[in-house]
Amino acid sequence: MAYLIGIDVGTSGTKTLLARADGRVVASATEDYPLHALKPGWAEQDAADWWRAAAQGIRRVLHESGVKPGEIAGIGVTGQMHSSVLLDAAGQVIRPPILWCDVRTAAECRQIEAAVGGRARLIELTGNPALEGFTAPKLLWLRNHERASYDRIRTVMLPKDYIRYRLTGEIATDVSDAAGTLLYDVRQRQWSTPVVESLGLDPAWLPPVAESAEVVGKVTDAAAAETGLKAGTPVVAGGADNTCGAIGAGVVKPGQALVSIGSSGVVFVPTAGPQLHPDGIVHTFVHSVPDTWYVMGVTLAAGLSLRWVRDELGPLEHAAARLTGASAYDLLSAQAQQAPPGSGGVFFLPYLSGERTPHADANARGVWFGLSASHTRAHLLRSVFEGITFSLRDALDAIRAMGVPVQEVRLVGGGAKSAFWHQLTADILNVAVARMQMDEGPGFGALLLAGVGSGVYRDIFQATEQTVRLRDAVQPDPAAARQYEERFRFYQSLYPALQHAFAEVSRWQS
Repeated sequence: MAYLIGIDVGTSGTKTLLARADGRVVASATEDYPLHALKPGWAEQDAADWWRAAAQGIRRVLHESGVKPGEIAGIGVTGQMHSSVLLDAAGQVIRPPILWCDVRTAAECRQIEAAVGGRARLIELTGNPALEGFTAPKLLWLRNHERASYDRIRTVMLPKDYIRYRLTGEIATDVSDAAGTLLYDVRQRQWSTPVVESLGLDPAWLPPVAESAEVVGKVTDAAAAETGLKAGTPVVAGGADNTCGAIGAGVVKPGQALVSIGSSGVVFVPTAGPQLHPDGIVHTFVHSVPDTWYVMGVTLAAGLSLRWVRDELGPLEHAAARLTGASAYDLLSAQAQQAPPGSGGVFFLPYLSGERTPHADANARGVWFGLSASHTRAHLLRSVFEGITFSLRDALDAIRAMGVPVQEVRLVGGGAKSAFWHQLTADILNVAVARMQMDEGPGFGALLLAGVGSGVYRDIFQATEQTVRLRDAVQPDPAAARQYEERFRFYQSLYPALQHAFAEVSRWQS
């Protein structure tokens, strides 16, 4: 029996999975590490923490499973997109990586657009507008603010690339992570010479780009000593967390869609060719599946909105959860279901962190709208679940408006654990929604890529057919779907009505 390992470098910790070729996970380990916010809006981590977490995670899954190192057929890596790992001439990390959620680079985003000839030209070249989280603005910020660090740069890579570098000694990235740097031509699947030259960056910094299932190195003797792996074990290029999450859910073909409800919300739809939104409100990136791209909408505060409600307005649920062992989220959900669909005309705008799709407005703020003395706590709670799901529908509609078909949706993340939210998603999106029998996140997709690269599977399609299983699927309730269609159109009218007010109030909160 062949075994595979997938490593997911997340923002809160690194998760390592060990699974059999039939997809059964036999061991899992998560190692946490801190996030450093030196100033408001900043977010950095220590790359050494990522490697320590990966090495310890590998040792743990080998020990807990009893699998021998020689039985590991291949290793795949995935992780947070956009975050910058910068190496010097000696291959050492220059400074703590600046993360995807860091927003210090607003001025650099405008600088990039001006340098390449405007926002429309940048979208034409890279498929995306300049956003603070992307990699390219971080490089310009270093040039503007930390020139000594900038001058030492010899290699730019992404978090999962650093783990692979420590495992194999090889410098590389993959097509899906390269697409999130704002330095990559997503249509041609190659670095964008016009963008790199316009920004005055050295093209020698950019690593070779491989397809995600391609073997790009083997475990070195030094890495074997640190991890317990067998030297010579193949390591594939791997992929971004979004693409690996999609592969792990079997979302590998046009017509399928992945909806992920975690701290943020993601709507991910594969396409047979690169489809660009003219205004850039929908991202266009490269899938880890060969000859496949994807479009993606993002809700910045999906589960984050519910967590805020739990932490700030749910002390009773917190206390009950501690006493009974129940989930505070389940208790909030149960109370929300006491209110009728539509929450009695109460609407919640989940813009606690600004918004990405379709508004791309950092000034947007959370709102409860339509309150009267007749409303109860249950109405407020249900409106939060509905508002988050409306925001996902907003992203899905922006994708559908591009002519991208969506016939089936697979729901993953924390939101997928709730039967109530599962049905609500089907009703509001007005499409059949399935849940996974096993939702292990991007690490599972990474190990499937390793299986393809090491010959365990013929291709990604065979890998997902043999390992991905659906748990249940629900159809939209026709009456609820009709009611939510009307409510959703009203929800869409609220942002334009409040846009000016959002900009005003943000001045008082800065």
